[in-house]
Amino acid sequence: MSDLLNDAEVLRLLELSKNGLLFAIWETLYVTVISTFFAYVIGLPLGVIAVVGEPGGVRPLPRPVMAVLNFVINILRSVPFLILMVMVIPLSRLLLGTSIGTVATIVPLIVAAFPFVARLVEASLREVDRGVIEAAESMGCSPLQIITKVILPESLPSLISGFTTAFITILSYGAMAGAIGGGGLGSMALNLGYQRQMKVILWVSVVVLVVLVQIFQSAGTRAAVRTDKRVRNKSRKKKS
Repeated sequence: MSDLLNDAEVLRLLELSKNGLLFAIWETLYVTVISTFFAYVIGLPLGVIAVVGEPGGVRPLPRPVMAVLNFVINILRSVPFLILMVMVIPLSRLLLGTSIGTVATIVPLIVAAFPFVARLVEASLREVDRGVIEAAESMGCSPLQIITKVILPESLPSLISGFTTAFITILSYGAMAGAIGGGGLGSMALNLGYQRQMKVILWVSVVVLVVLVQIFQSAGTRAAVRTDKRVRNKSRKKKS
């Protein structure tokens, strides 16, 4: 271990500078944030449609449309991420002009994540009390009003918890992308730590990933608790 710590190349890579540890952390966070954003741009509406468009929903859609939607989501969710990345390489090359590197991993990350996001959103919306929706319908609210002013606000704590889960999952996907040309901490751990036997690099990368997950999980849990009406009502009762 002491020999590894004294190795000049290892120390250079662990420096918080360009091409070092700090740059790898930045690449990981950059890809995760961008991929999560676009995964929700696609997955959130699909999750809403999966709930409101079903028979008996707020705005039922034709059965063939719902069947196709669920089929596409289920198919993409069933493909392992590394295999999906290889399959999406032509799309990455078409959209970004390259299939290798940190930016190129964003496209397969979005394709892999948006079906997962859609199911998370669907599960969150199904937790809303049906009586609340029926009350809004009886008051003459339009489907759009019910979705934006009833269903989404009522399911906000669960949506935040789902967002945290999605963010962490995409973070882990991004780390795995290092196996086929991606950058960030995953690339540092696999290409340098494992293949070049730099054990210190490997363990530092793993520890940093664990710390990042803990930070985002704690922040997401705290935000979900703060937006939960039941928790706020209990705290008010205790104060009174």
